[in-house]
Amino acid sequence: MTVVVAAKYVSVDELGLLAVRWHFIGHLQSRKAKTVNELCELCHSLSSESAAAKLTIPALVEVNLSGEPTKSGVTPEELPVLLTAYAGVRGLMTMPPFTDDPEASRPYFRRLRELAEEHGLRELSMGTSQDWRVGVEEGATHIRVGSSVFGDRRPQ
Repeated sequence: MTVVVAAKYVSVDELGLLAVRWHFIGHLQSRKAKTVNELCELCHSLSSESAAAKLTIPALVEVNLSGEPTKSGVTPEELPVLLTAYAGVRGLMTMPPFTDDPEASRPYFRRLRELAEEHGLRELSMGTSQDWRVGVEEGATHIRVGSSVFGDRRPQ
């Protein structure tokens, strides 16, 4: 399992390129793909064909299972198009709606695992500092725990 620490507060210059293996999380804009290709070994948030056309590293497709308009990602119905468009897809990622109850994430994680199985994908990025245990129980191969390391970033 890979534990991904969101490095929003730490720069590549501070840690050095060889000190860590960088994964990109967050919305991938196609104009930023070149930088992601140069610095990272895996993108956790591929969600468009335009970004896929510029990406050269392996990626996880971000799937918006909640339908929240504020979240990036393809719908489950759009997923096959992106899987066909980019041969470097290794798995899927999702962000369920935020809640204080980690168990509320389970249906989203379970559905992502089912989608991955349907498409023969093995890697799943699901679970944050809040709900990583549920993510692991549902098959996560990557969890994202930035808040546990850097502190809560939610507005108070």
